[in-house]
Amino acid sequence: MKTNRILNISNDLRWQIGEGFHDKLTEGIYSDAATITQNSIRKKGDVKRFRFDRRIDKIVTSKIWGFPIMILILSFVLWLTIIGANYPSGLLSDLLIGNIYPWLKTIGESIGFPWWLSGFLFDGVYLALAWVIAVMLPPMAIFFPLFTLLEDFGYLPRVAFNLDHLLKKSGAHGKQALTMSMGFGCNAAGVIATRIIDSPRERLIAIITNNFSLCNGRWPTQILIASIFIGALVPENFAGAVSTLAVISIALLGIFFTFMVSLFLSKTMLKGEVSSFTLELPPFRPPRFWKTIYTSLIDRTLIVLWRACVFAAPAGAVIWLISNVAIGDSNIANWMISHLDGFGLLLGLNGVILLAYIVAIPANEIVIPTILMLTVMSASIAGVGEGNGVMFELESVSATGDILKAGGWTLLTAINLMLFSLLHNPCSTTIYTIYKETKSVKWTTVASILPIVLGFVVCFLVAQVWRILM
Repeated sequence: MKTNRILNISNDLRWQIGEGFHDKLTEGIYSDAATITQNSIRKKGDVKRFRFDRRIDKIVTSKIWGFPIMILILSFVLWLTIIGANYPSGLLSDLLIGNIYPWLKTIGESIGFPWWLSGFLFDGVYLALAWVIAVMLPPMAIFFPLFTLLEDFGYLPRVAFNLDHLLKKSGAHGKQALTMSMGFGCNAAGVIATRIIDSPRERLIAIITNNFSLCNGRWPTQILIASIFIGALVPENFAGAVSTLAVISIALLGIFFTFMVSLFLSKTMLKGEVSSFTLELPPFRPPRFWKTIYTSLIDRTLIVLWRACVFAAPAGAVIWLISNVAIGDSNIANWMISHLDGFGLLLGLNGVILLAYIVAIPANEIVIPTILMLTVMSASIAGVGEGNGVMFELESVSATGDILKAGGWTLLTAINLMLFSLLHNPCSTTIYTIYKETKSVKWTTVASILPIVLGFVVCFLVAQVWRILM
């Protein structure tokens, strides 16, 4: 019965497309075939025609220039994202935290909210959401359109072509280059992008390793810490270049771990033959600018931002609660910091950083404000009680550095934080997305635990070598 119904519907639809549809379709096929033949076959004596797209392909996919151009374009996109996001992030911060936040506090006082309710709602939940929006929205609103424009232009398939050989050597799929690049905007979006990989085995490899691509939520941490500690090692004129080089090195290290972990998985838990990869390089074409802007903002930016906000609100509540609920003479946060300090110092970190990453699992964007808040508390700058545990902004990078150094931070702490920012568990949005894509608790657990195990090992080794040499 269902088969007959489908046949009847298809028969009705067939006549709705018009009687001349088959003729037009056939003419189109023959016309395309003639064009392909004309462009592909040369007879003896024919003059070689100039093809602009082929000239570009010879450059962007060459063994000599392919990788430098790819790194240059990616660096430009990332640089434009980082630089361009500063001003709108400041505006959003001024609006959400500088203006709306005091207004909400005033309303709470006029209504008669007790200090704990006002603190929970406004100092915890609202400020967590405000920080995530101010920090996460501008970079995504810049990166995703730029990335989509490159996709529309036809360059991203060339990236996959360049990386195909290296990924094949590591037991992964060439299309993983595209999902890895998407992860630089957001790991959750990168995980969703793995749908373009047909092989379940190779898709799992791409999903598990996508966390090694620095996402928007981790760029602010990398830039801030590099500016405070790495840039301070050289004269001021060279500080910016050295800080940028440090951040780029971390990003390239993430790509290295992508290849190494892919090779490890393909030789152990996900053994199998590398599937064939037939990549048709589409012609270069002018991007559809406004359609690209609309699609990237609606289908990528806002959806990912919404997921981050859903998980950031509970995190803000937890931050406020552990900062204001006391256990004896101390609050929960200080109690946890003291118990985590031993393990943290073994890794070249500290208890504040470890607790911050536990609390900030919902969104990487709140790592730095959480670290600052917990550092202030652990240094006894603020006591338990009303107003404690407020997520705040600082007026300058130097002021941030003063607080971190007052909390006992050293150059080793900064370097290992940058490494741990790269190698730690995915945020809850990405973990949730991994589960939705794999429908497997096992592989979601592997994707969540494997990076943090690597992070512990790398930080431990760096800390031990540092202490021996220094």
